[in-house]
Amino acid sequence: MFGYLTRLVKAGVAYQAGDILAKGVAVFTLPLYTHYVDAAGYGYVETLLTAVIALSIVLRLGVGEAFIRFYYDDTDIERRNLIASGAVAFVFLTTTIAALAGVIFAGALSRALLGVHNAVLFDLAMLGVWSFTNLEIASALLRADERTGTYLRASLANVVITVSLTIYLVVGRHDGARGLLAGNYTASTLVLFGLWFVERRRLLAPIRARTGASLARARARASLPVRSMLAFGLPTVPADASVYALQVADRWYLLRVQTPAAAGLYALAAKLATVVFVAVRGFQYAWPPLAYSVTDDDVAARLYALVTTYYVLVSGIVVAGVALLGRWAVRLLLYHDYGAHDALPWLALGWALYGLYLIFAVISGRARRTRRNLPAALVGLAVNVGGLFLLVPALGISGAGIALVIAYAAMILVIYQLTRSVFSVGFEWERLARLLAVLAGVSVAGELLLPTSGAAGFLLRGLAWCAIFPLLRIAGFFNAAELARIATLAARIVRQRRRPA
Repeated sequence: MFGYLTRLVKAGVAYQAGDILAKGVAVFTLPLYTHYVDAAGYGYVETLLTAVIALSIVLRLGVGEAFIRFYYDDTDIERRNLIASGAVAFVFLTTTIAALAGVIFAGALSRALLGVHNAVLFDLAMLGVWSFTNLEIASALLRADERTGTYLRASLANVVITVSLTIYLVVGRHDGARGLLAGNYTASTLVLFGLWFVERRRLLAPIRARTGASLARARARASLPVRSMLAFGLPTVPADASVYALQVADRWYLLRVQTPAAAGLYALAAKLATVVFVAVRGFQYAWPPLAYSVTDDDVAARLYALVTTYYVLVSGIVVAGVALLGRWAVRLLLYHDYGAHDALPWLALGWALYGLYLIFAVISGRARRTRRNLPAALVGLAVNVGGLFLLVPALGISGAGIALVIAYAAMILVIYQLTRSVFSVGFEWERLARLLAVLAGVSVAGELLLPTSGAAGFLLRGLAWCAIFPLLRIAGFFNAAELARIATLAARIVRQRRRPA
């Protein structure tokens, strides 16, 4: 069990490194960009960014998720190569057709989505659909093999190219919102070409097989062709699309029902919640390969329970820090103090809950009961939409964040009920209750009782945050053996990270 946790943390740290740099640079360049791009421009850009991801989910048709799930069925290299090349080719075809159609009808589609006619912005978004979706599949090949070094180098290259291009386009050329999109997706396209070159032997495996004596053997071993991946993955598409719609419905509502400035303000709050997003993204990438690689169901059940407890611990501490100290981050990093901190704690909590949902999504994937994800996702989406209509008029952008949190809580409750009968996991409910009591108590008490400005307020809230760990020990959450294992794990990871490549 300790070895599995070590793998999870190592992979998660590697996947987080690129995101940490990317999101960190994005946060620290906010004063620069907000000086050159107004709130309405940010509203348009964030709407297109979220639309790109939503369309990407549909165009993958669940093949990316199925690839990760089926990759561990056996260790046959030829079969794995055929699965990988089939997934890449299929997604390349769907995204190319969709991107070309989007460019042809860019004017009308931009008016429908943004409320304004801006074909150039929409053309850039179509480039994003193509590059982002194909890059996700290319990255999945690396994650399946836990090639964290190559993944990290690709992520860092993406960050460097993105930042350089974006600064040149936004600051140097004054391209505004167009510069933000062009810098982002041009970099993704270049990195995608680089990964395709790195994976060229695997991707060209079917062509080599057709010209060699291994064709019949490769086909015989290819028990999971693209059509089988589609059979597994297609049921996940409505659920994944609904989950993502839950994440972006608030921005669309603020853009079209409120104002573009409100959508931009909410987007800035989301960027400031990036510390939670990065942690969840690392977990999202590292968790499924590890979870599916465990073949023994009893071991897997114990691992899933322990990972759930530790995930809530780590993400909860980060969310508490954002809730207590987020105001100072807003004042430090934004060129204008828009008041984005109103939604910041809720967005941070929402991202943390999304990571918790991923644990249950993997449980349904392990049991190959992926259709059970959809009811939970639809409940979450319905709750979120209802919450937006009820809370935003009275509470503004903080109401949108609260609606998101309530929706995720409802979704987790439903998917837990639906998956508990297909794969039993003995979650550590008593420990989780103690953990949540401490986290919620410190966060709520700090927000209500401590100053919200000044050096004294920052110091007192920082001390409250630092008190979480000793309070957990007092509450009996940790035991001595567990603390020793955590210290050993941390020391091992540090030693391995320092070891020359």
